[in-house]
Amino acid sequence: MSERPLYEVIIIGAGPAGLSAGLYTSRGRLKSLLIERGLFGGQINNTERIENYPGFPEGIDGLELGRLMLEQATKYGLETVTAEATGIEIKGEQKIVKTTEGDFKARAIIIAGGSQRQKLGIPGEEEFTGKGVSYCATCDAAFFRDQPVAVVGGGNAAISEALHLARFASKVTLIHRRGELRASPILQERVLAEPKIHILWNTTVGAIEGEQFVRKLQLNQLQTGEKSALEVAGVFVSIGFKPDTDYLRGILPLDSVGHIITNEKMETTVPNIMAAGDIRSNSARQAIAAAGDGATAAVYIERSLHEK
Repeated sequence: MSERPLYEVIIIGAGPAGLSAGLYTSRGRLKSLLIERGLFGGQINNTERIENYPGFPEGIDGLELGRLMLEQATKYGLETVTAEATGIEIKGEQKIVKTTEGDFKARAIIIAGGSQRQKLGIPGEEEFTGKGVSYCATCDAAFFRDQPVAVVGGGNAAISEALHLARFASKVTLIHRRGELRASPILQERVLAEPKIHILWNTTVGAIEGEQFVRKLQLNQLQTGEKSALEVAGVFVSIGFKPDTDYLRGILPLDSVGHIITNEKMETTVPNIMAAGDIRSNSARQAIAAAGDGATAAVYIERSLHEK
């Protein structure tokens, strides 16, 4: 088996940040490899309609935007591989990215990996995952046509999930632990105007119950202490994300949640290792911002490599 080439740049993660970085590095004639463990496009694949990405006045399907970004990046020679990054080793000026498909070497790395959906951590969640418990309405809404479902969360992602589910389910109950939503005003207006969506304020889920599939949720009303049961066929958990950075502990500085700490150039404390997109600390968590991060990281990586 021939030895793998030395890349100038390896990009970990193929969401908007990684795809944008790959476009810039490959167009800049840097030999670049993009590593992605799942679907190219990242979290935008789970968004039915993106309305705030410039250039698409009617909005664009998340899957389609990811496809177009990948097509544009690979047009300039960006190589791709489907694998999961499991570690990084630094040998002088050379970096080694360890993956499930073996090791890859590069002079520089841009980490643009994504996040895992946070879980509730309650009884029944693991047992009924795939049997009524879901973390992606775009993926699974059609399975619950004309059935009652619940969404847990109160941010943009949760509201988007609830609105999508309202097209299929007979009723959507939005369960939020606070007394007000954290979503953007336009999404709040839409969810409050949707007759199929009912909101339970100041409420948490204590347990998920069923037999072969989910049948009901045990609820806790935080203000009154009242406990109740809600019959549903499915529950969609949308309470945030945990960055995939466990493999970077001890190598790069992370904040208390696990996001990578960078400066305004996307640089970490390790020379020629950058971070971009939702994985970095204080990210705006928007597709357009992530794409900008990726471009910024690529521009400064190119400058750094050309100085040597």
